[in-house]
Amino acid sequence: MYPRTKHIIPALAAALAAVALAACGGRAGAAPIGVAAPWSRSGPLVVAAGDIACDPADAHFSGGRGATNHCQEFATAALAAGLSPAAVLALGDDQYECGGYQAFVHSYGPSWGRLQRITYAVPGNQEYGTSGGTDCDQSRQAAGYFRYFGAAAGPPGRGYYSFDLGGWHLIALNANCSAVDGCGKGSEQERWLEGDLQRDHAKCTLAFWHQPRFSSGSNGNDKHYSAFWEDLYRFNADVVLNGHDHDYERFAPQAPDRTPVINGITEFVVGTGGEDHGSFSGKPEPNSVVRNADTFGVLALTLRPDGFDWSFAPVAGGTFSDHGARSCH
Repeated sequence: MYPRTKHIIPALAAALAAVALAACGGRAGAAPIGVAAPWSRSGPLVVAAGDIACDPADAHFSGGRGATNHCQEFATAALAAGLSPAAVLALGDDQYECGGYQAFVHSYGPSWGRLQRITYAVPGNQEYGTSGGTDCDQSRQAAGYFRYFGAAAGPPGRGYYSFDLGGWHLIALNANCSAVDGCGKGSEQERWLEGDLQRDHAKCTLAFWHQPRFSSGSNGNDKHYSAFWEDLYRFNADVVLNGHDHDYERFAPQAPDRTPVINGITEFVVGTGGEDHGSFSGKPEPNSVVRNADTFGVLALTLRPDGFDWSFAPVAGGTFSDHGARSCH
């Protein structure tokens, strides 16, 4: 058992009333449309999504025009820019099919690259791919990813780092365990995470990486990240953001053993950045409260001094949304 499991979550509170979000789709160079957020900002706005840009040789890419259910990175980029965020969290698989540098230059760059100055990235499994796309790195070192993002990707060969924003502490982790000598207890990255959390005195903490620990999507749960969750929970982290499954899913606050607890970690899976749509298979995972697999969009988070507001913003034409608020521990 974990020390906070006695605080069992009661029925979920009603979601905040919201104004519908709207944004322009289209190609890079289109003027961003201002998007009215359904809350009064009292902290920096952070936009997050993963699974973003098609390979420029993909038949659906079509010079950046994309297709209905594929290659919509220009639409999600315009949406993200229209929200005027203070920071963008790119949740991995930012560039298909293999994260090659030239693919980044010709697909991610003209779309989400407009936000690169404020982007903090983590690598996905595609960034470590060696085939199937443009300019693949045969060394399995995600060379294109680290070259394109530079310092915003963290130290080359490591890819995990932390920073502060608006009174919050944010932690970027590399979920490609074989590339960083593991993610389990006692691994170099896990020891770094534990030390970083020990030094973290912020009231609110958010961590983000690519493959989710918990997911009802086609890739399912991944126990490789159990140690991450245990450390984050032990040090009272509030939010975890992931991608990988090409859908949107929100989990109620939970402990590492999936016991629902009021002051557990709230996990969002946001693999809706534009590459294509995924699916949910079988029964939803415990504590999964919201799911959608047919809408491209971004998660917008307002990082308040004592909590956070969230809203899933769909691209133009989308009707799905999810919004609410929660206090930090």
